[in-house]
Amino acid sequence: MKNIKKISIFLLVILAICFMSLVSCSKKSDDSPKQAQTKKIKIGMVTDLGGIKDQSFNQTSWEGLQKAGKELGIDVQYLESRQDSDYATNIQTFLDEDYDLIICVGYMLADATRKAALEHPEQKFAIIDDSSNEDLPNVACLMFEQATASYLVGRVAGMMTKTNRVGFVIGMATGPMNEFGYGYLQGVRDANPNCKVEQYNANSFADPASGQTAARSMQTKGADIIFAAAGGTGSGVITGCQQLGIYAIGVDTDQNYIAPKTILTSAMKRVDNASYDIAKAILEGRYKAGKHVYGLESGGVDLAPTDTLLPENVKTTMAEVKKDIMSGKIKVAQNKADFEKLFGTDYYTLD
Repeated sequence: MKNIKKISIFLLVILAICFMSLVSCSKKSDDSPKQAQTKKIKIGMVTDLGGIKDQSFNQTSWEGLQKAGKELGIDVQYLESRQDSDYATNIQTFLDEDYDLIICVGYMLADATRKAALEHPEQKFAIIDDSSNEDLPNVACLMFEQATASYLVGRVAGMMTKTNRVGFVIGMATGPMNEFGYGYLQGVRDANPNCKVEQYNANSFADPASGQTAARSMQTKGADIIFAAAGGTGSGVITGCQQLGIYAIGVDTDQNYIAPKTILTSAMKRVDNASYDIAKAILEGRYKAGKHVYGLESGGVDLAPTDTLLPENVKTTMAEVKKDIMSGKIKVAQNKADFEKLFGTDYYTLD
């Protein structure tokens, strides 16, 4: 009888030990997925030379990432580039810190992005406003139909000019930037065939003084509305227009807040939506390399919502123009070849 009791106690001890082991294993098993799930996604953004406070391209991209950080719980950081050599250095910093995605803002980072992507095929990248790397399996190219956005503001300028002369300032003459010019000039011409467009290449996205000089020069030639697609340089155009008492047209974001009585409208390019979307895709495991295009129908480009300076007839016309673009009735030139079929080689002078 004593032996039976001893065996029973021994078996109970063994069973208790096994039970405790199973509980421990189960707990560890439960904890592992939770630990994996709570690993915070990290996304880093590298600016171009315009900097994070350019009131345009870089700033809007960062606002989209900040929204992702707030709403989706993603860790977001940025590094500013002060000179060309900073591009590779800033990308390397995020590589060293094992960021899940590195977003490079602007086509000026195309070469640095390509080099890093080739050297680190396991790293995911996104680049805004450049499609030269769309062949790489770890680079998402976030593109916009900017010619459509600038066409819209060109129509507004063509309708509202009182002098039949308007201006266009570009930050740098490149393929993507010239799309702004093609659209704007086409829009002006479609609205007002008698209107002349003064054109200026600032050769910089970070030179407000140059933008201000361009505004003064154009105004002396009779321009009463000036559109700048020039990043930080565009802030100088706005300041110049404000001082001269003429209208400016903003770019990328709704820039009316900068000078409410001066900014007639803005060519919206929703880079904030793009940076938010790619961040969300990383979080949800939906990241896809290649070209992603944001157009009028998808809300990627548009006129700014602030329209207090626009007469009712202009608002009505622009609503119809947008419908005609989306239906295909109006075809906006998206490249040099399309533009020159419409106007020849002498009308746009900056490329």
